[in-house]
Amino acid sequence: MGVLDNLHPELQERFSTGGGELTQKLGIELLEISAERSVARMPVVGNRQVVGILHGGAHVVLGETLGSVSAAVHAGAGRYAVGIDINATHTRSIAEGWVTGTCTAISLGSTICVHEIVVTNDAGERLSTVRITNLLRDR
Repeated sequence: MGVLDNLHPELQERFSTGGGELTQKLGIELLEISAERSVARMPVVGNRQVVGILHGGAHVVLGETLGSVSAAVHAGAGRYAVGIDINATHTRSIAEGWVTGTCTAISLGSTICVHEIVVTNDAGERLSTVRITNLLRDR
């Protein structure tokens, strides 16, 4: 079973080609996808801000990618997820290597999904915590 098998065909097609322009530019690689838990990784090099550390916005993009994909899986066929709130707290910086985002469902309702994404370094140290709320809509 492939990492994209839980997605409806339209999302499978989009993510099989990289998941959109920004996801491609940041080098985000999806490793695991489900409504309850999703995992992706992203390189630091190429995503750094002017002082040489991973840009805070890159943390947020990684989190939003994971939360939105997880919400889309939960929404199912004929429905889609729209982000309505996102926030991030950065607690540690990183200047090289890779970061991993692990997305966990907090609430999976019929109209609202909330996910928490913990971004860590290769040593497993928490770098940031992102929380996203998605509204589920009918197509």
